[in-house]
Amino acid sequence: MDTAVLVLLLLSSSISHTVAILFGEPKIFGDDATGYGPVFEEEPLDIVYTKESPDKRISMNCRARGNPAPTYRWRRDNWEIKLLELPTDHYSLVGGNLIINNPDEKKHAGTYVCVAKNIYGTVISKEAKVKFGFLEEFPDEERDPVTVKQGQGAVLICDPPKHEVTFQWIFNEFPRFLHPDKRRFVSQSTGNLYISKVEESDAGNYSCYVFNPQIGKGVYSKFISLIPIEELPERKYKSDLVVKFPDTTAMLNYNVTLECFALGNPAPHIVWRKIGATDLPASAEVSMGGALLHLYNVQYEDASGYECEAINQKWQDWHQAWLYVEAAPEWAVTINNTQKDVGSEHTMSCVANGKPTPYIRWLKDGFSYGKGELKFSSLTFDDSGMYQCIAENYWGIIYASAELRVIACAPTFEFNPVKKYLLGANNGRVVIECKPRAAPRPKFTWTKGKEVLFNNSRISIMFDGSLEILNATRNDEGLYTCFAENDKGKANSSGILTITEATQITVAPEDTVAMVGDEVRLQCQASYDPSLDVTFIWSLDFRVIDLYLEWKHYQRVMVSASGELKIMNVQIAHEGRYTCTAQTVVDNVTASADLKVKGRPGPPGGVRVEEIRDTSVKLVWNRGADHGNPVLGYTIQTRDFYALTKDDWRVASTSPTALNGMAVMADVVDLYPWMQYEFRVYATNEFGDGEASVPSIKIKTWDAVPVVAPTNVGGYGGKDGELVVTWTVGLSRFFYGKKFGYVVAFKPHDGSDWWYETISDPETRRYVHRDSSFGVTSDDFQVREFQVKVKTFNIKGDGPYSLTTTVYYPRDVPSESPTDVYARPVSSHEALVWWLPLLSRLSDQVKYWRKYDDTEPGANRIFVPATANQTRLENMRPDSHYLIEVRAYNGAGVGPPSEHCEMFTKRAPPSVAPRMWRYISWTGKWLYVWWDHIPYNWFGNESFPLYYKVMFRKTGYITGPIYMTGWHFMDFPMPQVGDYEINSSGPGWGEEPPGQL
Repeated sequence: MDTAVLVLLLLSSSISHTVAILFGEPKIFGDDATGYGPVFEEEPLDIVYTKESPDKRISMNCRARGNPAPTYRWRRDNWEIKLLELPTDHYSLVGGNLIINNPDEKKHAGTYVCVAKNIYGTVISKEAKVKFGFLEEFPDEERDPVTVKQGQGAVLICDPPKHEVTFQWIFNEFPRFLHPDKRRFVSQSTGNLYISKVEESDAGNYSCYVFNPQIGKGVYSKFISLIPIEELPERKYKSDLVVKFPDTTAMLNYNVTLECFALGNPAPHIVWRKIGATDLPASAEVSMGGALLHLYNVQYEDASGYECEAINQKWQDWHQAWLYVEAAPEWAVTINNTQKDVGSEHTMSCVANGKPTPYIRWLKDGFSYGKGELKFSSLTFDDSGMYQCIAENYWGIIYASAELRVIACAPTFEFNPVKKYLLGANNGRVVIECKPRAAPRPKFTWTKGKEVLFNNSRISIMFDGSLEILNATRNDEGLYTCFAENDKGKANSSGILTITEATQITVAPEDTVAMVGDEVRLQCQASYDPSLDVTFIWSLDFRVIDLYLEWKHYQRVMVSASGELKIMNVQIAHEGRYTCTAQTVVDNVTASADLKVKGRPGPPGGVRVEEIRDTSVKLVWNRGADHGNPVLGYTIQTRDFYALTKDDWRVASTSPTALNGMAVMADVVDLYPWMQYEFRVYATNEFGDGEASVPSIKIKTWDAVPVVAPTNVGGYGGKDGELVVTWTVGLSRFFYGKKFGYVVAFKPHDGSDWWYETISDPETRRYVHRDSSFGVTSDDFQVREFQVKVKTFNIKGDGPYSLTTTVYYPRDVPSESPTDVYARPVSSHEALVWWLPLLSRLSDQVKYWRKYDDTEPGANRIFVPATANQTRLENMRPDSHYLIEVRAYNGAGVGPPSEHCEMFTKRAPPSVAPRMWRYISWTGKWLYVWWDHIPYNWFGNESFPLYYKVMFRKTGYITGPIYMTGWHFMDFPMPQVGDYEINSSGPGWGEEPPGQL
């Protein structure tokens, strides 16, 4: 663009507009500027139009601000809509809004953009789609009935119209909708209705209801009859996953739902897992009886494999698929309005985050202008205009707009003159800035008084026009003038330079070694020009110390010409290089010193697991700071899945057992297979244990064959040929792998072949086998014996059997009763009871009730195993008369009762707390406590106070109690200064102190 064109452009606006272009500040365009390019305030949005719309028109909104006001055009599918050249009955423009009257799908469906333009450039809005919404009807064909046996699973097919819809099922009549539960599930992917096990109540007619939320309309299918057929006895069916979520991609910060549902009888239980983790994400929620896993506000770390497992008593079925997390583009670096000089260099770039990585392209005044980064080596007036950076990937597209304005003007110092009064330090470096507003870049000339300055060893004119003077002296004082000239004109500006004495450090800080908790003083003194003020600034490892915020540890000693720093209660974090800066308005000077702090070692870093085995892992770490004392050794701690708190760390067993101070790796041994662990390491030196490292990532050891057999294996024979086998369920940490279960083996005592039953539920603790031949017959003298043993198994193999136990099948219920029943009260609400048991019994039943206030049918009952002949009775009433009886029990039933044992519980303890007084000695080493006796009512129902109990503790640590009899005054030493909490109470008559029961 030549000068004539530029003049015409300037004359098209007001005089103030010309001044703004020539002399205005850069990067400031907007409402306060005289003229600027269009900026969108409202852009079109996606619209779904339905034929049922009452106004029969579509409004695509678009509004932009600019000066002068922009004009608008619209494009459909990249073709401009000729609103002025070819007016139609369908399209009209109201302001910037496009109105489509009587829309027709074939003519008006598509992608629209709004184009706003004024003399400074053109911008294009983001794309908006116009869709026509409708919902097809279901076919008119009748649906075939579905017949299924009770207990079996059923699937009713929806076969919906192909739209973005939601699904429900109508049961028998509209609007009676079916409510999904653990047994019934409606897939929002296929619309099908799944019933895990059909029951008699499921009989009826079903219709699939499809609703389109975009158009607010729904349709439903023909009814399907479900006919259950009774089957006796009802069979059990293994779990069978029929709804399995596929590999799924979710958008970042959006919600996603995964579906899993199984058929089976009993109705399967659905369990969800995140592969490689012990817990589902914190935002996860399981609903609809376990069939749906909702992940809210999905993040990148939620990307993983997910597993759903369907479990019932017959089988376990599972499915795995992957969840991927991707994101729409989001600006990380964008462009701004910029004003640049003609002939200068300029770079425009924008960066967008997203997954997949967004593709970047550019528009200039609405037309394609390249991709990546825009670089201008020498700007011309033709480069002025509106630029748009566009980032897009599969999930979306975003726009950023900015105006680039290229200007030319004569030099002027109006906005940035040379400083009138300049200061410089003796023998220092002085820079006098000269930055006029000018385009193109001017030629610079400097004078001192009337002498023209030229570049030499001490004086040089820099590229930006500034004057540099090295090793300045008093002879350099004087009046300096900067001259700037280009082809548009010239200007100058002057300032007076004065040289002052240089600032110097006279007392510098010295390297210091301190112990944790010490107080350290770092000296710093300086000489400076008396006409100036000096300020001392301290920094630690190049970070300026904020004395106001860090007052607990740092304090400046306020002495004239001194900046001494006092460091109180030195900690490891205070170690580093301290720099003192003495600063005036003219110059500054620094001096540094190192502070070494000795103390406990710092935390090791980079703790990671490099090899994973079933019972061990290889752990590697990096050494931390030793803080002035060599590390003597390292300790590894573990925290497993069953840790009760976040601080529940335990010392791990390692190989080698002792880890010296040079160790950087070790094998952690004696771990549980198939267990989640995380590890941390801490170092030890002569000062003690250091801070622990950041925990490693959570890992899971490999699975292995179980090695722990079930315990307490036993059982009994019941009625009608039942053989009951019981055992104690082991801790889940001993499962050692997936698909954990039990194998129960049993045989008659005189038999040679074992019977085996497999149980796949790890929580099962009993098995019942029914065989009429097992019952005692008249040929049996008293009982029949069975040999019983149980072992565990998992996906890796079988574990060891338990010890073989003999189980007796009784002929009849016990015929005798326990003898010598004796009881004694322990407190107002507890008692102990003993008896002589029968030898041939499975357990004993203890009943107790108040003789005059309760009825025997409502008595409390306790079953005591055959291994014990005593128990504790709880939840009794104070000062009450109780009856106690004991009966023997076997698989056939309960035997006759023993003789009743009578017992009285103790009275309740005092309900009034003593009034307490206390005094601390003047040395602070003794605490004296005394209290008032509580009043006692001899005719009440509370026990007589025999002694007083004093509880005391140092805050956070229990230290007492102490029991006092006969006295109500005590004192005890307090060797450590601290806060103590004290309270006293009075146990009642017959009440025994805790720990003496």
